[in-house]
Order: sequence, then structure tokens, then C-alpha cells
Amino acid sequence: MKTFKRLLPLLAFSIVPMAQGDVLMKWDRTPLPIDLQVKKERILFVDKNVRVGYPAELKDKLRIQSAGGAVYLEASAEFPSTRLQLRDVKTGEMILLDVMAKHKIDNPKEPIRFVYNESVEKQTTSTEQQDDPLNMTDVRPNLPAPAALTRYAAQMLYAPLRTVEPLVGVRQVAHRLPNKITTLLPAYSIQAVPLMSWQLDNYVVTAIRLQNHGSSRITLDPRELQGRFYAATFQHSWLGGHGSNEDTTTLYLITEGFADKAVIPETRKYTPPKKTKVKKTVKVTKVISTQPATTSPTTATTVVGSSNP
Repeated sequence: MKTFKRLLPLLAFSIVPMAQGDVLMKWDRTPLPIDLQVKKERILFVDKNVRVGYPAELKDKLRIQSAGGAVYLEASAEFPSTRLQLRDVKTGEMILLDVMAKHKIDNPKEPIRFVYNESVEKQTTSTEQQDDPLNMTDVRPNLPAPAALTRYAAQMLYAPLRTVEPLVGVRQVAHRLPNKITTLLPAYSIQAVPLMSWQLDNYVVTAIRLQNHGSSRITLDPRELQGRFYAATFQHSWLGGHGSNEDTTTLYLITEGFADKAVIPETRKYTPPKKTKVKKTVKVTKVISTQPATTSPTTATTVVGSSNP
């Protein structure tokens, strides 16, 4: 009897899409072609909570709405095959679509339903998940969080988006670092520029671009990094001289919490205060007397001389 109860919802789940006439498309990391007819809305049943990314040239040509695991597309004008991205909010997995709009296609309003590989995500009903939890597939790899974060960051920077392996719980965060860091490898003439950061649980991976500004080859050793880091990985183990094809690589720093608390702060140059000229003002008070001026009397002396007769 228990087997019958489990089979019933499975049969209902498989019959309903056929009754609705949905077009089934299997996502196997290859971009899915989607044809639209101008002025006709088409529904994509993604069955995931997704955010849609599209190029700027489609802004006035394509109306996009997303709700309840479905994406609604309606073209207002013709446009050639253009890449759209559906990002799973929960896992970060990317689904790629090549969407094209024409004036006339067959069955323009026929809904499209996506199906997935079991290794990526098990597509089951909620009843089956409750009855048999072992059938649920955890998309987080069997790796420690720091190792999984490092691999995810490297794939996001260097691998094609369609090959990025989903990682449950990861989210992009601000790196909170200055534009240039001089305290990571102070013994070398290396310019360090932070790129992006992702967080998983309490761990944060920060990708930092390293460029050799000297002429000599540098062998990179994580033990020479200055700061409090949980782990560190270099994309390449050495840097060539400045100007060569090998003068740049990427460093992946794993920290517990945000990286700005683990990196040694930048030194600030001392700027002496500006000298200000002080103007000394002397106030002179002029005293004016109200008494009339007095003159000294002049004494006239007359000498009378006598002459002898």
C-alpha cells in the first residue's frame, strides 16, 4: 500500500505536462534555443526562483517577467538570437537561453518546461521528498567550504558560465578592501588589486589580481603573505618579469569573515599641518588734549647805552 501511495503523485506529475502540451527542454549546460513570435507571450516553466539577465539592446524589444518559478517573455519587435541568463537565486546555477524573435513561428504560445539532470537537481514533487528524503540530491560538493569556495571563485573568473558548478549557499559580497593593497607581499614589487568576493557560511574567498612590476621572476609562496588568512591559493606558482605574458596571476584568499579584517591596513602618509601666517595688529590710540595751548612769555631786554660827551 505504501508503494501505491508513492506512485500516485509521480504519475500525476508526469501526465499533467503532456495534457497541457508543454514543450520539454532538458538543461544539460548547453544553451537552450527559444523562439518567440512578436506580440505573443510565451511562458517558460523553469521551476526555480531565478533572476533574468539580458543585454541592453533588448531593453525596448523584449518584456521579461519572472514569478513563481515561471518566466514570461513577450517580444515587441524582431531580433536575432541573443543570449539570456537565468540565475538560480538559491544555488547560483546559471541557465543559458538563446532567444530569437520572429513575426511568425509555429505554436507561438506553446509553454516550455525545463527538465534537469538528476546529478544537478532532482526534480520531484513535495510529496515524494517527504516520503523518501534519500532521493534528494545535495548540490554542494563533498569538499570543505574553503576548498569549494576557491574552486567556485576560479570557475567564475576563468571558466565559461555554462560550466560553472552550482554551490548551495554561496553569495557574492563586497570585498571591502582598498583599490590597491601594498601589505600582502611587501618584499616584492607586486601590485595587488582586489577583484571580487564570495561568501559561504562564515568563510569568504577574495580574488586578488597580482602583477609583477619588477624585471625578475618571482616564485610565489603562500607563507610570505602578510595577514591573518585561513588559506591561500595562487592561480600560478610564479610570476614573470613585468611586460611578459606571465607577469599577472590571481590569488584566492580564504578568510573567516570579511577580508578587510584580515589584511594589514595600509599605512597613511603623515601630512604636517599647514603653517598659517598670523597677522599682528597693533592698535594706536591718539590722545587729543582739550586744554588751550599756552605760550611762554617773551622777555624783551633793552640795553641803553650811554655815550661820552
